[in-house]
Amino acid sequence: MTALTLLVVALGGGVGAALRFVLDGVVKTRVTRFPLGTLLINVSGSLVLGVVTGLGEAGTLAVPMVAVLGTGMMGGYTTFSTASVETVQLLRSGKTRLAVLNGLGMLVVSVGAAALGLQLGRNT
Repeated sequence: MTALTLLVVALGGGVGAALRFVLDGVVKTRVTRFPLGTLLINVSGSLVLGVVTGLGEAGTLAVPMVAVLGTGMMGGYTTFSTASVETVQLLRSGKTRLAVLNGLGMLVVSVGAAALGLQLGRNT
């Protein structure tokens, strides 16, 4: 890995984090009872990462671009830690059903989105 690739991956991570911050903020102004922003972010990020990885596996996207878009941008964009904390917060506030929906639902839907993305990327 070159120093330039490392720098661009880091910049991609910053862009992804900024996108996450903006999208989550927009969703939180409309939905307050459930962490929908984090769910949307993790599912869409899993889908995009799947497509990027699939494109890399198919040879359509160069390895450095897979690193920049996948590791950098989608790594900064998605957030397992926030999802975990929000699930615990739902549990602590007595919203057990929402906590289970958030925790298990995000896992199942995100994995499904990643699988779909991989398939889409490989078939491009």
